[in-house]
Amino acid sequence: MKKLKVLVVVDEPQTRKYITANLRVRGYSVLQAGDGRAALKMFDENVVDLVVLDIMMPGIDGFEVCQAIRRQSDTPVIILSARGQEKDIVRALNFGADDYLTKPFGVDELLARVQAVLRRTTAQGTVVQRPPYHVDDLHIDFFLRQVTLAGQPVKLTPTEYGLLAHLAANAGRVITHRTLLQAVWGPEYGDETEYLWAYIRRLRRKIEQDPSNPRYILTQPGVGYALASS
Repeated sequence: MKKLKVLVVVDEPQTRKYITANLRVRGYSVLQAGDGRAALKMFDENVVDLVVLDIMMPGIDGFEVCQAIRRQSDTPVIILSARGQEKDIVRALNFGADDYLTKPFGVDELLARVQAVLRRTTAQGTVVQRPPYHVDDLHIDFFLRQVTLAGQPVKLTPTEYGLLAHLAANAGRVITHRTLLQAVWGPEYGDETEYLWAYIRRLRRKIEQDPSNPRYILTQPGVGYALASS
């Protein structure tokens, strides 16, 4: 069985070695980079399944690296940061990160996040036997995992698709924040409502004609979200 390849981008040598050793002992193949420029070069030259990326680095910081990766690839990115404020988490997610881990963190927490992100990515190959969703110009083919708007394909990351597909599978029903987080991100999640804010905002920008006045993704304040039904 092919080993999944993780690119670890951390400028602090001891932290980089710590993360790398724990990933390797659990069967992952690991590439290492100590700065953003080296990380992007390594990413371009290798097929990578996941990037574990520190924000605070000399030169090109983690936000810029994440943004550059997202411009060319859907490869999942886990951001590491000593900053745990909501605005920093939302900023990272808006740049395209899939998850955010605040330092200091334990190895079990890191590995759980790695497994959860990779689980969402590998779910791309799962075939779902469910009638397509179709409301106005929005069409979702669950079998092909394709989303179109007015006949044009909508490019989504695996997490974006997972969130939209779960809402579509329950169209017309309000799904609570916790239920959505656990269904899409995994059972390890539940209180990270800022993840939903960022991803719902990203989805609305891609499928709504007027994201500030959404037609498809509807908000139930303080409760959750629903996708419009026909």
